[in-house]
Amino acid sequence: MIPATDDARPRQLRGRAAAELAAGLAPLLAAAGATAWWFHLPVTYLLRAVGLYALTGLLILRHRPAPGLGAANRVTLARTTLVLSVAALVAQPQILRDAGYWWIIVVSILAMSLDGVDGWTARRTGSATAFGARFDMELDAFLILVLAALVWRSGRVGPWVLLLGLPRYLFVAAGWWRPWLRTPLPERLRRKAGCVLQGIALLVCLGPIVPSSLAPPIAAGTLLLLLSSFAVDIWWLRAQATRAAATRQAWQDPAD
Repeated sequence: MIPATDDARPRQLRGRAAAELAAGLAPLLAAAGATAWWFHLPVTYLLRAVGLYALTGLLILRHRPAPGLGAANRVTLARTTLVLSVAALVAQPQILRDAGYWWIIVVSILAMSLDGVDGWTARRTGSATAFGARFDMELDAFLILVLAALVWRSGRVGPWVLLLGLPRYLFVAAGWWRPWLRTPLPERLRRKAGCVLQGIALLVCLGPIVPSSLAPPIAAGTLLLLLSSFAVDIWWLRAQATRAAATRQAWQDPAD
């Protein structure tokens, strides 16, 4: 048998990850197919869901760890199929009625519940990676943006509700303008709790049994808490950058 060359090994790993992503099409089609069948949605809904999954797959293949995806990331990929089946509904406003609201709420809660499973799997199997943490975080942020868009499309809250889903992306974009914003932040329970609170608040805004008049104040209160959390992190990063600059200056101009 001819041993694998140095070039062949990366190809084998890419093939393994691609095969795992291809297998993920099955739960995606199951979730999106059930949604399309139940609510009589056009085939464009399914094509949109598959397109979103293909884009996600390309991003994963570009940044994935080797070899393959790993057990924890496969759980996150399963969450991804649920999130994308909901994301594709943003362009289907006809689903935004009582039964549709409940469907979105149930699927979203299931996706949120699995959020703890991938972390537990990573710890149990020793497969925790920086990629896995980033994959999980970006999926959470995307789900929040999707739910904010659905609340807006429902007409219960104005377009400003999208601000609940945008801070993460605005923060990342600002990092290209101010590099100190890209400094890794220490883990804080506050951020995880805030993410959960965002999701719950947006689902409450979509709840058919919740009076529409309550949706704007719920969204506004959650937005204030979210902006406060980001402000704390930005203040901490700015203080770290100032301290680091002072240290460098002290080394460059030592006191006599």
